[in-house]
Amino acid sequence: MIRRWRQHLRDHPRAADAALAALCLVLAGPGTILQVRGSAGLPSWPGVLIAVVGCAALMWRRHRPGAVLAITTLAAVADGALGYLPTILLLAPLMVALYTVTLHRPPRTAYLHVGLSTAAVIAGALLGGPAQEPLVLKTAAPSAWLLLPAALGSLNRLHRALLAAERTRAEQAEQTREEEASRRVAEERLRIARELHDVVAHHLALANAQANTVARLMRHNPAQAQHLVQQLTATTGEALREMKATVALMRRPDAAAPTEPVPGLAQLPALLDAFATSGLQVTLTVDGTSRPLPPGIDLNAYRIIQEALTNVTKHAATDHAEVRLHYTSNRLRITVTNDGPARPLRSAAPGYGILGMRERAQSVGGHLHTQQEPGGGFAVTTDLPLPPAPQPGSPAVLPE
Repeated sequence: MIRRWRQHLRDHPRAADAALAALCLVLAGPGTILQVRGSAGLPSWPGVLIAVVGCAALMWRRHRPGAVLAITTLAAVADGALGYLPTILLLAPLMVALYTVTLHRPPRTAYLHVGLSTAAVIAGALLGGPAQEPLVLKTAAPSAWLLLPAALGSLNRLHRALLAAERTRAEQAEQTREEEASRRVAEERLRIARELHDVVAHHLALANAQANTVARLMRHNPAQAQHLVQQLTATTGEALREMKATVALMRRPDAAAPTEPVPGLAQLPALLDAFATSGLQVTLTVDGTSRPLPPGIDLNAYRIIQEALTNVTKHAATDHAEVRLHYTSNRLRITVTNDGPARPLRSAAPGYGILGMRERAQSVGGHLHTQQEPGGGFAVTTDLPLPPAPQPGSPAVLPE
């Protein structure tokens, strides 16, 4: 019931102000009449008229708080000058005006208005108030009654400011969560796009090279051409399986993880054999002591080699390439080189192969460098950070 009335007053502020003005008039009118009865020779009609003016001004307290405060202050001073004692009943309109000013005006301005209004009311009471009344009723009591609504208004203003600050923090936190979620979605889409690019580009390049080889061998060596057709089928089937596994992550993010092993350097021999079927012979050289790599670095190293060799089949006029893996205590350097001249570009549109390789290297804290070889050819060099190699005999450190 109380909540319903509060909501009704919030929805109808003019009606609320009218009710408040009527309540103040109900308090100020009887207060004036009681003082007239208790004091001989004090007229009643000026006090009632002043109460009506002061209470009627409260109708505009939300839109003109300063003007309403001035009118109610003058009304209270006039009461004191006419000989009325400034009691809480007569000061009710001024108290409402002080509450409104301290609630809606800046603190420094509000405190200045409160001080001036209080001083004016006390001065009026001292100059024209009843001589027989104690001094404390003319000074201390009005000051206390006028400072009370000012304190309540300041407290309410601080409470509203606190609620607004909490609401702002909540909105900022929600916005931050949304931005973080959007950033993670963008990163996931970029990761899936890189995977799709690597899978499609690699297998289509192999399939294209194998198909061209089959076309050349059909007349002179049908048996070898038939063997390459079987390998072409295996290449396209592998492409379809990898694409299906990658797209499934985008369609059903809560699905169970695929059972196929994640590509890594352990599958590097099979990758080189696949390129050999397309006519690209790859020499693999390993320097240093190879060791198991973290999953993220292992996958990105494999994909970088895959993309670099794919670019060789598409853009270099050569049938040979070299892959060198150089292991140190804390880094793995991958170098993919070829000595063939570049083929003429079939399209002016820029590709994303080198960009994707560079992003993969940077995603694990490494960096990638590409350069044209002085005697022709192209080189892709990637440095990836590795965790320190375990020393022989050192105890295993379990994760906490």
